[in-house]
Amino acid sequence: MAATRLIALHAGAGSIESVLRRSADYIENGGKTRGGELVLSHECDPLTAPQEFALAKRQYAVKTGRDQGGRDVIGYHLRQSFKPGEIDAETAGKVAWDTAMALTKGRHAFVVAVHVDKAHIHSHTVFNSTSLDCSRKFRNFKRSGLALQKISDTICLSRGLSVIESPRGKGRSYDKWLGNAKPLGNREQLAFAIDSVLPKCKSWEGFIAELKSLGCEARLGARAAVRLPGARRFARLSSLPAGYREGDLRARLSGEMKFEPKPLRETNAKAPRLLIDIQAKMREGYGKGFGQWAKVENVKRMAKTLIYVQESGIDSYEELERKCSDACGGAAAVRRRIRELEIRQGEINGLQKQIGTYGKTLSAYSAYKRSGWDKDFFEANRADIVLHKAAKKYFGEHGSAKNGKLPSISQLREQWAELEKQKRPLYSEYKAANQKFKDLCSAKSNAARMLGVEQNRERPRRSELEI
Repeated sequence: MAATRLIALHAGAGSIESVLRRSADYIENGGKTRGGELVLSHECDPLTAPQEFALAKRQYAVKTGRDQGGRDVIGYHLRQSFKPGEIDAETAGKVAWDTAMALTKGRHAFVVAVHVDKAHIHSHTVFNSTSLDCSRKFRNFKRSGLALQKISDTICLSRGLSVIESPRGKGRSYDKWLGNAKPLGNREQLAFAIDSVLPKCKSWEGFIAELKSLGCEARLGARAAVRLPGARRFARLSSLPAGYREGDLRARLSGEMKFEPKPLRETNAKAPRLLIDIQAKMREGYGKGFGQWAKVENVKRMAKTLIYVQESGIDSYEELERKCSDACGGAAAVRRRIRELEIRQGEINGLQKQIGTYGKTLSAYSAYKRSGWDKDFFEANRADIVLHKAAKKYFGEHGSAKNGKLPSISQLREQWAELEKQKRPLYSEYKAANQKFKDLCSAKSNAARMLGVEQNRERPRRSELEI
């Protein structure tokens, strides 16, 4: 299964070559592509692709007399992301290559790079918007993203890969997909801070002083802005929602405007959150106002922890420790099962590859055998003969042949699909088990602080819990 996206690269304010160089440097990163081993190209050299693309642009401008300046689309960035464990890097490169060739019809130079630095293998393709003959440009037609997905799905199906079945709607942005799991943004936190201090203020100057007591920085003037403690940037009050802009705040202070603040969105209403280390925050320079707020917030978090523990049927700290340990073991067990299935799928992928190599090189090896192992014939067909021997060695080492017969590709695909069917529900099971473990760890940490219990600092390894 491959999720796709097509992004237009605009000239912008910089030179064409510099824009293309940034994209090329990113996708050809040796740390992501096994030192450049997973980089392919069509009608260009990966090392000089930006210069070659820029030269084609200049020739296109001379031929057609067209120049759109900073609005000009100088290339396209095509991204394909594959399901974890379903594909190897080499096959992902072939899929990306075939997709780019089908989309551009081979009329545009491109560079393909497969990245293996993440849990899921994904590919990046950058292709020149100008055609090879420098006479025309790629037309980013309406719904080209949908056409790209269909091309990708067709190529995936031809290689026995899964596709996204019955996609619904037009898709959602990452923020909308996260929903209530999305972390609170800078402006949301600022609105919450304003609501916490505004009711006890009678003047604008007093309101600013209260914000500063929380550790905020205020920049007054025509464009008043506030920066929260630890935030990288100031947030202008004019950019906040209605009720939090400077004019609205002054009206709220004077009583001319009645405003009912919305409740602060929480990422998970039932899960306990870790208590704030107030002393550590005060040493970092937070003001007394923050200390007062943190005390109230910690009381709320303690209450939530107690409710969580009671609803979980836990009667003692020892039982909480035991449940936390059991949850860790449960999440690790699901993770190990997923890993076992992924390893077996990888073995099937490897066997399919070797069977394909064996079939393609069989004629050359048979001819070599009939020649009486002639050295000149071997040198002329070295690559095929070596690959054939390697495939035979692989079958012997892995015990692939049963009763002297190799399994068929269709049988292997059925086995792979059955493993995928077993693995799919385990992802959601692991996610729930891991979240339960995290919630119990937070409750245990809070309970230890509330009871004055010395905690065991040893934590489970991240690799045992995360996919």
